[in-house]
Amino acid sequence: MTYLEFTFSISPLKPAREILIAELGELGFDSFVETENGLLAYILSEQWSGHPLHELFIFQNPDVEISWTSKAIEPQNWNVEWEKNFEPIEISSDCRVRAPFHEKRNVPFEIVIEPKMSFGTGHHETTYMMLKLVLEQDLKGKKVLDMGCGTGVLAILAEMRGAHEIDAIDIDEWCVENTMENIGKNNCAHINVELGNASILGQRKYDIIIANINRNILLKDIPTYSSCLNENGILLLSGFYLRDLDMISTKCTSYNLQFEKNSEKNNWVAAKYVH
Repeated sequence: MTYLEFTFSISPLKPAREILIAELGELGFDSFVETENGLLAYILSEQWSGHPLHELFIFQNPDVEISWTSKAIEPQNWNVEWEKNFEPIEISSDCRVRAPFHEKRNVPFEIVIEPKMSFGTGHHETTYMMLKLVLEQDLKGKKVLDMGCGTGVLAILAEMRGAHEIDAIDIDEWCVENTMENIGKNNCAHINVELGNASILGQRKYDIIIANINRNILLKDIPTYSSCLNENGILLLSGFYLRDLDMISTKCTSYNLQFEKNSEKNNWVAAKYVH
């Protein structure tokens, strides 16, 4: 899998950078790194449509100047950058996400993650909020789906929290491989990893479904999530912005999924719905 890296120089930075991130998210960009002068944005090369960036809303503002360059990034280069910059993430006093080369600590839920090209270290706001939501749920003996599993970090925490059967699914072969590697690093025994999307779920049933993807895919897949949830099942969603919450909740309501709560971090949202 090859990613494209777009380097943006932005002046002034605020609020232009936040608007650009939101618009790039709509185009399928899935990872962002804020820099001193602007932004690094990443998208899988096969998902890049070649959309003319100068047509985005933020480029029409005469008070904002944005320039950019792009290049292909091979997986091993991404991993080198990650190793240089990754620091352990403290989700709570009970939960910590670290790399294999970080010092081990005695906490109830310490997750070892080596993400390589996969999304989900806990650094991004959506993963951080979803980890917190998973920590809040009673998962003992439950059947769980982690859709768009990335590194597998959410599925791994679900097993640590007592889930007995977990399906971790991703459309990216690299993510499937990386999830399997991280399952081994955390000595997990109840996670089944598959390549695919929501279309492979069929008649499966779950007590809890976790999906940290993006708004458009969530909207498309909410009907499937609803049909796969047991009565009183829980749906945890993230990967979208605060401005999209009403749209997501309206879709959920139409499929018998009632909004319970949401959290927000830097305009990203994670939300809980009950079937």
